[in-house]
This record gives sequence, C-alpha cells and structure tokens, in this order.
Amino acid sequence: MIPGVPVEQAVEQVFREQYARAVAVLVRVFGDVDVAEEAVADAFTTAVQRWPEEGVPPSPAGWIITTARNRAIDRLRREASRADRHAQAALLHAAAEPVDTGAVSDDRLRLVFTCCHPALAPAAQVALTLRLLGGLTTAEIASAFLVPEPTMAQRLVRAKAKIRDARIPYRVPAAADLPVRLGAVLAVVYLVFTEGHTASSGEQLARDDLCAEAVRLGRLLHELLPGEPEVTGLLAMMLLTESRRPARATDDGDLVLLPDQDRGRWDRALIAEGQELVRQCLRRGKPGPYQVQAAIGAVHSDAPTAADTDWAQIVQLYDLLLALTPTPVVALHRAVAVAEVAGPAAGLALVEQLTLPGHLLHAVRADLLRRLDRRAEAAQAYAAAIERVGNGAERAFLQRRLALVSL
Repeated sequence: MIPGVPVEQAVEQVFREQYARAVAVLVRVFGDVDVAEEAVADAFTTAVQRWPEEGVPPSPAGWIITTARNRAIDRLRREASRADRHAQAALLHAAAEPVDTGAVSDDRLRLVFTCCHPALAPAAQVALTLRLLGGLTTAEIASAFLVPEPTMAQRLVRAKAKIRDARIPYRVPAAADLPVRLGAVLAVVYLVFTEGHTASSGEQLARDDLCAEAVRLGRLLHELLPGEPEVTGLLAMMLLTESRRPARATDDGDLVLLPDQDRGRWDRALIAEGQELVRQCLRRGKPGPYQVQAAIGAVHSDAPTAADTDWAQIVQLYDLLLALTPTPVVALHRAVAVAEVAGPAAGLALVEQLTLPGHLLHAVRADLLRRLDRRAEAAQAYAAAIERVGNGAERAFLQRRLALVSL
C-alpha cells in the first residue's frame, strides 16, 4: 500500500507519477507508440479492478510495466497469428529488448525527443508531448488548444503513424545534433506553459493544469539533462512566473497586474528554488534566452514592493534578450521596462515602431497613452485590444480600463 492513501487515490497517484515512465519503457520494448500506450492504459484499467481487492503492490510502477508488457505480448501474438507483419515485427523487437522496471530516465528522455522530432509539425509535437509525457486525454488536449476532439484525435493518430512509418528513431540525438533538437523540446514545454499562464481563449485567466504539466516536464528535463543551462533556465523561469500565480487574479477571477499584486501571496518556496537555479545559470556563464527570462523573473521576485523593482537592471536584461532573440514580442516587453525607467513617452516611442498581431501591442500602447493622459487615443487603443483579445479575464480588465479613460 501507499501509506495513508486510499486505493482509488493510489491508482490516480501512480498514473500521474508513472504513466510517462511506463509508456517510455514499453515504447523501447516494442518499438511502437500505439502498442505501448494501449498496453499501459490496459494495465491501469486492470489496476483499478484488482488493487481494491488485492491491495497496492510493493512496487506499483513495476507492476504496471510488467502487466502492460504481458498485455501487449498477448495482443501482438493474436494479431501476429493473422499474418500481421507489424505485430510480428513488434514481437521480435520485444524479444530483443530487456524489460528493466528500475531506472528508466534514458527511456523518458528518448520519448521526449521522439515526441519533438523535427519531422513532426509543431502542433503535433505539443499534442504528443502532452499525451505521452503528460498523460492528458485527447479531450483535455483538444480543450486546451481549442480544437474539436476528433481533430485532435486525428492529429495524434497522424503523429504516431509518422513516427512508425518514417521510422523516426527512438533515441537521444547525438551530441552534434542535440542543441537543435533540444531547442524544439524546450520550445514545446515553453508553449505549453505560456498557454497555461494566460489562456488564449475562455473566461478563465489561466489554465493551471497546463502550467503544472509544463513545470513537471521542465523538472523531468532538468533531472535528465542537469548540465544543459537552457534547461535550467526554462525551469527557473517557469517556477518564478508560477510563484506569482496566487496573486494574479482576485477571488472573483479578475486580472491583477504585476504592480498591483499582493506580494505576500507569492509562493516563497518556488521563488527560492527558481532563484537558486538562476544562480546556477550565472555560474555557468553561457547565457541563453530562457536563462535571461529567468533572470528577469528573479529581479522581479527580489523586489519587496513594486516601487523597489530594479527596472534599470531589467532593461539591461531585455537588451541582452533582444540581442539573443530579436522578436517584436521581446521588443514590446523591453519598451514596457524602458517606460518604467525613462517615462511613458520613451516607452511609447518604442512601441510605435512595432508591428505585432493580436491584442498585446494595443493593450500596452493604450496603457502608455493613459499614463500620458491622452485619453481619447488611449480609448481607441483599448477598443482595438478588446476587439482582438480572446481571454475573458483580460477582456474584462481592458473593458474596465476603457471605461475609466472614457469618463
């Protein structure tokens, strides 16, 4: 038994903690994502049926992996007897692969890189990572990214078929290929976290489940690749950003901007962990975009009040980030920091030079115009942002600001 945990909760806990591990082992053993995923699902179904009567086994993960392997072999033997060449190949692969239910970090790492192989479209990489590493259902992934469930199901089917038919290798890339491939993996985790932090649609400001999955994947990558500074940087950035989540919205779900947040509600444990990771990055002296973003988060977390924020240091960090990643989004965030140092007119001059789809540029421009008391122009900019925003909490905030400048 898992001490103090009812059997039903124990099954759920083992699923959350061991699903990716079990799938990773079975993919290695059978060389097929579909076979692995279905076998692991069958094993957890069996656990739900048997553990309430038999009790939770001493090694729940080992039990799941062994049961899944046996179920997969039974299924493949039935299919192989009907001259299914794919099933026969999977059985031969299994015969050559040992089943190690102990340390499986390499298996999980291989699975991450398989999900994020460049032969797969970025949307498929995200979906497959959430499915196989995060254990999310097809319906949950579809809901998170605002597509119908059948569409997401087809996306997953095509991605797994691509892996099988193109014989995408289930392995960690060679050292020479690792930087490019790791970049795709980190981009997927970053995208999942960003969508969770501020949902692109819906009435809720954030998707806590997606943030939690991204942080979990970040921790996994850091565990498996502790020497990669951008892995450390990404995890640090997510932890420092996540530390502010309790203060980002009121009890009624209204958005609270960073300067107005109750910093007493920030999660000090996450801040301490994130800051320690940032210090590790600084000691390595190999700055990258995720590390710089983490450093910006660390500066914010150091300030006991909004007025104490070292905006000059943040501008310097954005200068570095803009050199590393010269995108309009980074330039927009830098303009916000410049406005805090040199005033809203200086920030607005930078914003006026940018072109960016969506609502964010209009929202920043509106705020700077409001601070300059150019109320009519601010109202127009707020209206433009409202037309483009998809998140209900952000829309309500912008509407409140529009009402204030329209008085």
